[in-house]
Amino acid sequence: MAKVTIGEDCGNSSKKTFLKQLNIAFAENDTAFIINSVSEDISWNIIGDKHIQGKKDFVEALEQMKNYIMNELTISSIITHGREGAVNGLIKMEDGRKYAFCDVYEFSGAKGSCVKSMISYVIEVEE
Repeated sequence: MAKVTIGEDCGNSSKKTFLKQLNIAFAENDTAFIINSVSEDISWNIIGDKHIQGKKDFVEALEQMKNYIMNELTISSIITHGREGAVNGLIKMEDGRKYAFCDVYEFSGAKGSCVKSMISYVIEVEE
């Protein structure tokens, strides 16, 4: 299980709590939670890498990611407004690599409990 560190103001609304849980699910390879949190027509654009369209391709991408073990997740901030949200932070992998990330989300509805699209910016960093 990955060590998770979360900034102070990252859970004071239902949308922020949902995005916090979603990012923890990615850290812990909880694919069931992730799959249940996205729409059938999910669009995931990993900038500079690939664009995934539809739940079937999304599930396949998650399966491929299971080989990458995350040791630590630090969420610096979560921002939400209307049908949009963003999370940024740092991930440390089992192999020692570190990545800064920012994910921008569009929700299917105003409740913010189902993701329609994601744009991920991931940059390898040295600390």
